Amino acid sequence: MRFRPLVIALALIAHSVAFAADPLDGVRQYRLAHEKEILTELVSLLEIPNVARDRENIERNAAHLTAMLERRGIESRLLRVGDAPPVVFGKLDVPGATRTVVFYAHYDGQPAGEGWSSDPWTPVLRSGALDLGGKDLPWSALEGAIDPEWRVYARSASDDKGPIIAMLAALDALRAAGLRPSVNLRFFFEGEEEAGSDHLGAILEKYRDDLEADLWLFWDGPVHQSRRGQVVFGVRGVVGVELTTYGPARALHSGHYGNWAPNPASLLATLLSSMRDAEGRVLIDGFYDQVLPLGETERKALAAIPDADDDLRRSLALGGTEAGNARLVDRLMLPALNIRGIESGGVGGEARNAIPTVARASIDFRLVPDVTPAIVRDLVEKHIRAEGYHIVHDEPDAEARRRYAKIVRLDWEDGYPALRTPMDLPASRDVIAVIQEARGETIVAIPNLGGSLPLYLFGDILGAPLIVTPIVNHDNNQHAADENLRIRNLWDGIDMAALLMLRL
Repeated sequence: MRFRPLVIALALIAHSVAFAADPLDGVRQYRLAHEKEILTELVSLLEIPNVARDRENIERNAAHLTAMLERRGIESRLLRVGDAPPVVFGKLDVPGATRTVVFYAHYDGQPAGEGWSSDPWTPVLRSGALDLGGKDLPWSALEGAIDPEWRVYARSASDDKGPIIAMLAALDALRAAGLRPSVNLRFFFEGEEEAGSDHLGAILEKYRDDLEADLWLFWDGPVHQSRRGQVVFGVRGVVGVELTTYGPARALHSGHYGNWAPNPASLLATLLSSMRDAEGRVLIDGFYDQVLPLGETERKALAAIPDADDDLRRSLALGGTEAGNARLVDRLMLPALNIRGIESGGVGGEARNAIPTVARASIDFRLVPDVTPAIVRDLVEKHIRAEGYHIVHDEPDAEARRRYAKIVRLDWEDGYPALRTPMDLPASRDVIAVIQEARGETIVAIPNLGGSLPLYLFGDILGAPLIVTPIVNHDNNQHAADENLRIRNLWDGIDMAALLMLRL
């Protein structure tokens, strides 16, 4: 019996060494013991509608998130500019830490829209994906064993309220395991991302000193279509333009005036085809001249990405894709011209044998480094002039339409450039290594997503590297009806956040 204290001491030392060797053991033990509480906290957040223009509910979201931070001892405040939705900001300094990492997510969401199988603001637990036969489950099912393939259906379950819960549950798990983050932590929860982040630049400028950090981690977007973890080092920029071509001052009988009066729909179709070919290549002179070539690290990362294109073509009923079935990930590294819509005259029951007066098209350009909105605007207008058009930016009067045989109105959006963090930075390599450790697999590292976000503001204003670390399922119906979060992805996100806080 006299050896019992020594035995206990040795056991405690061995226990602490085991946690130090594999901190995920402690994190997962906490999660297994608190799965119901974690999901309950998610549900309570999802029950608050979160469309940015709904100011009353946006403020309710901000207050709810503030309370969630403060319950964890995180110093919190609301960052405000004018009457814009506030940023919920959290600050947690760690004794001895010399670096600061910001975890970003947005708490606003897309409008609900039509086609939901249940109320988008009333979270529903289901046994799996609806399109694969998932059935409704009572919330009392959380009292027993929780199947990680179950899903939570609600607006913003995955984009981005689920990731917010993962971050905070990870901090809870570290504390319960007796582990301390190695970096100072900041939490930046934006309330206007789905509405365009119109005030983001002003907020970053106003609170620049509070937002100084060594690294920003963006918890937005899905994992790879293969379900493997994904780390993203950039996003494409975007700029859009509306084009209007003009025909006769009034609609004309196509028999009496066809082949004589210019048809604005035909003019517009010809103009668009002069800008982009059937394989997706942009035909505007100089369009690719400013594209920043990928480095060796980026090219190797692309080569290692699993090819899911055949499955995508099959699920989308596509007999072939552009550029001779070139890989999707390779196409996302290039700038692109997309025709968002064309409008002129009528079709079907609205068709008339007439020459319309105007035709309109809406197009967007997806941008990569170093192609900027200003460069695109200059090249496009130069190309259109070379096609024989007089360009205006307001509605032309009758005199202008008489003076020029071909006239086009261009209404440009402001747009913003792309952002890409170098993949060979020490921080980039560290993030990849940590997430691979958390997931226990070789993850997908991609230079940039195909989508666009105004992330350039963080680089331009704050100067810190930015990396996107998504956790949600690729089939989450983001921005659509029946948005959902696979519970396994939430658990993986807790592991990821905990190790990032601990290892960086």
